[in-house]
Amino acid sequence: MANHRAAALLIASLLVAVAIADARLAIHHDVHGVCCAAAGRAGSNCVGACARAMESLAAFFVNDVAAVPALTCRKVHGVKAGETCSSVAQAAGLTQDDFLGFNPNINCEKVFVGQWVCLAATSA
Repeated sequence: MANHRAAALLIASLLVAVAIADARLAIHHDVHGVCCAAAGRAGSNCVGACARAMESLAAFFVNDVAAVPALTCRKVHGVKAGETCSSVAQAAGLTQDDFLGFNPNINCEKVFVGQWVCLAATSA
């Protein structure tokens, strides 16, 4: 059974890798198509400054996405009845932006009693 799970995981990983590679090829093709159309030319000889600039821009968005540093929470708070994101942040002396930065996955419309929220964090 473990071998089947490992094989399934390997196959799923390969499918993801193929999908990512295919997306990169599509971006490369689309960049050249847009520039050729803008220049009023067709064919494979239309690689000019526009194509190079757009390809660099596409590569930036596909390859050079900066990782958000992981945060380590140093102080937590258990939400009590009647508290909201704003009231917890204000009581802790935080701005709403800081509070949301420490709790990036929080849904402030559905905060519940007993939910742990981070009030102070540092980069790991």
